[in-house]
Amino acid sequence: MFISRDWKFGTVTFSFQTIFHNLPYLIGAARWTLLISGAGMAISIFLGIFVCAARISPGRGLRRAAALYISYFRGVPLLVQLLIFYYMLPSIGLNLPAIAAAILAVGMCSAAYTAEILRGALQAIPAGQTEAAHALGIAPFWLWARILVPQALRLGMPSLINELILLVKVSSLASVVGIGELTRVAQNITGETYRPLEIYISAAAIYFVINLVISVLGRIAERRLQVG
Repeated sequence: MFISRDWKFGTVTFSFQTIFHNLPYLIGAARWTLLISGAGMAISIFLGIFVCAARISPGRGLRRAAALYISYFRGVPLLVQLLIFYYMLPSIGLNLPAIAAAILAVGMCSAAYTAEILRGALQAIPAGQTEAAHALGIAPFWLWARILVPQALRLGMPSLINELILLVKVSSLASVVGIGELTRVAQNITGETYRPLEIYISAAAIYFVINLVISVLGRIAERRLQVG
């Protein structure tokens, strides 16, 4: 077949056979990339809601604790945080597998950004809605669960989609703790085949397809959540 032959560009040879032979391994490794980014985003949204609530709460202690949390996770590189989680948890008796430590580190780091996204979205919600809820005697839990959080998620949807795309890319950092995600497997295959150009282009293409699908689904969700 034409596409199975090698292409030569000057002194560089591009082997399609290398790509086709190793593509199943790269696609298989992408499931760990999706798991880390997807589970990390779920933790990010769940934890980010509470951090956001603490950030805008009337209690000074909660506000300061939330501000410290956000400042730490936004100020320390994710790679350092990942290594801290990976080596710190066993020392305190939590023998979590590497994948769990990576998901937890990614989720907690992303929660700092999600909290700020939600805080900005909450500021765009008319204050009259909160005042009306208080006048009607709605409990604070239901105020957040049924009025504020749904609207904040809708208003912050574009930024949240961008955050998920970012998590897909930064999930490659999990390779430093031995997780066989897409980047780590691409490195291993490169070490065996000595064909870095073909392997890394294939990995980049898989990342691109994943983020393209997320972007398209995000735009569909944005249109469906728009207010007429």
